[in-house]
Amino acid sequence: MALACGREIRVRGIVQGVGFRPWVSRLAREHGIVGRVLNDALGVTIEAFGSTPALNSFVGSLEKEPPPAAEIAALEWKPIEALAPLGFEIAPSLAAAERRLAIPPEIATCDQCLAEIFDPSNRRYRYAFTNCTNCGPRFTIVRDVPYDRPATSMAVFPMCPACRQEYTTVTDRRFHAQPNACPVCGPRLRLLDAGAVQIHSDDPIRDAAQLIARGLVVAAKGLGGFHLVCDATSAAAVLRLRERKRREAKPLAVMVAGLPQAERIAILDERTRRLLTSPQHPIVLAPRRDGCELAQNIAPDNPLLGVLLPYAPLHHLLLDECARPLVMTSGNVTDEPIAYRNDEACARLGGIADAFLLHDREIVTRCDDSVVRVIAGAPTVLRRSRGYVPRPVLLQRRFDKPVLACGAQLKNTFCLAVNDQAFLGPHIGDLDNLEAFASFEESIVLMQRLLAVDPQIVAHDLHPDYLSTRYAKGRDGVVRIGVQHHHAHVASVMAEHDLKAPVLGVAFDGAGYGTDGASWGGELLLAEYTGFERIATLRPLALAGGDAAIRQVWRIGVAAVMDAYDGAPPRDVLARLRDVPEHALETVMTMIAKRFNSPLAHGAGRYFDAMAALALGIRHARYEGEAAMLLEHAHDGNVTSRFSYRIDEAAEPWQIDLRPAFREAAEALVAGHQPGELSSRFHNTLAHATAKVVRAAAERTGCRTVALTGGCFQNDRLASALLGLLSPSLDVYLPRNVPPGDGGIALGQAVVAAALSDGFGG
Repeated sequence: MALACGREIRVRGIVQGVGFRPWVSRLAREHGIVGRVLNDALGVTIEAFGSTPALNSFVGSLEKEPPPAAEIAALEWKPIEALAPLGFEIAPSLAAAERRLAIPPEIATCDQCLAEIFDPSNRRYRYAFTNCTNCGPRFTIVRDVPYDRPATSMAVFPMCPACRQEYTTVTDRRFHAQPNACPVCGPRLRLLDAGAVQIHSDDPIRDAAQLIARGLVVAAKGLGGFHLVCDATSAAAVLRLRERKRREAKPLAVMVAGLPQAERIAILDERTRRLLTSPQHPIVLAPRRDGCELAQNIAPDNPLLGVLLPYAPLHHLLLDECARPLVMTSGNVTDEPIAYRNDEACARLGGIADAFLLHDREIVTRCDDSVVRVIAGAPTVLRRSRGYVPRPVLLQRRFDKPVLACGAQLKNTFCLAVNDQAFLGPHIGDLDNLEAFASFEESIVLMQRLLAVDPQIVAHDLHPDYLSTRYAKGRDGVVRIGVQHHHAHVASVMAEHDLKAPVLGVAFDGAGYGTDGASWGGELLLAEYTGFERIATLRPLALAGGDAAIRQVWRIGVAAVMDAYDGAPPRDVLARLRDVPEHALETVMTMIAKRFNSPLAHGAGRYFDAMAALALGIRHARYEGEAAMLLEHAHDGNVTSRFSYRIDEAAEPWQIDLRPAFREAAEALVAGHQPGELSSRFHNTLAHATAKVVRAAAERTGCRTVALTGGCFQNDRLASALLGLLSPSLDVYLPRNVPPGDGGIALGQAVVAAALSDGFGG
């Protein structure tokens, strides 16, 4: 007998590989619905039959109660002919669907699995590879599609009868959980010494914890690669790790057992708590709590901590054994990609780790931890990797031809764009060594295979020496399109927020290759997808010695002071550049005066370097962005005044002239004003000057939409100040789900290249 009503329900979003179909099946039974659910090319389709009240209730539950790792972007339904199938079926996926959406990202251990590993009566007690449909490894174990166990690195672990029963039972939460395993049939741990010789151990986690408690460093294999682990409360252990890893000062991430422990070391608000406990479990930047138990050298001179919660059973068990916060930093030597294979880790990390905690489940794709910070009142992804990749950025426009965007040289991430989806690859890092470039190439090959995409357009940066550019130009049989660096930054925000062109884009970063061959980075662009007008820029500074000035920031301080005083700064001002030898100072001043090996750079990041050198007396940046970060954190929130500046609207493009600001800052410093005051006044000045040119450009062009992007907008002080000055008279957008720095430009490259090829439509 036919039922009263039938509906075809289409669900779009993150709905494949996250336990969505089993959940729909259980929900249908609860509501007395019959029919079927299947994956298709756009998401999930449900054919549901029942009474009108039951269908209404069923659709309401679909919208309001999705599984933890699912995200519903759209749900639509239409009536269909009423039928009377027997029960509710999970139908096979359509082949095309698997190639688009079926590979989910890693999902942090769920509460039910966590309860099992700490329950002595459970068969998975203390089992480090416990997972279910709602949690566990996903993308990092996949070799091919469809996403089924034979196409993952779990294929070598045949399920025991008990696990097979769970896997095939629709009502079980492990139904179709591809990494399902237990101590009888699944992966196992082992402990090795620094020479890669196995240590006999009945409990590798317990023994690794004892080594950590003794102040040693353990390389532990996680979901997407190796972590270097040590006692975060021991300054000696942290120093040992820093010296071996060659990471002098850059902050180290700290993992704690749960929110109560996180509250003890960091000041959290509701937004940061939600981020820490989200399915992605990223590293979250939060203010360090005064007097907490952590070693001071975890984050030298930095009030922010990178905090994360355990996202795999191994982490939970290790933290439980150690009973203290643990440093959990990427398993690499500084500037190299994270190690992810056992033999590779033993070779590359042998000089760092005192022991290796390994397992025999292969990691197919390396995937470093993601990093998130609340900026200008909302969460912003700074490094998009584990937990987010390969989740696509869903767009309101479509790519008529598949596009590969190769990204930048630093903080590299590539993008594969097809239909209305942009798939950003995992964080690769800086393409400055062979290991990183090899990882870049391997990741592109894998993503193309998983998506069955053969790009017809390849986008790249204009800089001819970027390895990502050289890679793009080496691809045959494609249309290659160069995209200006800051245009890509702005277009990325436009695509993420579906902004209608034109947009006034403020792109502030350290450097990017301009269309004139100069180093840009303090830009106001009137941008469309197909092009841009450069409306304003920062007055350039000389970089004495080129890239050497970026590391030795005192050189940029000298350049800013010389420019501010027309080449003849007072000696008492130069004296504020602390600990600079006289002969070095004279040499750099001569280089700048004679324009010898001193290219000009417009980057806003260089102005942060210059002010940090002057106000804070910083000579060297020990890692990228350190000087700017220290200047941000030095600010005094009670200071609302600013320095003077000029806007030269007669120049083409307009020029923001900060020479008056540096003269006033130098004189204030000589007069004994505090660094915190100078920092605040500088931030206020840059924000006011930028707001002034944006408002002037809005008046001239009639454009009322503004995008703020580039690495400088990882600075909450700058982003919040500028957002406050421009809103609500203008509509202001910042990157949120895509990094504002170079890790986000691949999305912008993709949409610009597609638009230039007339292949990015509505």
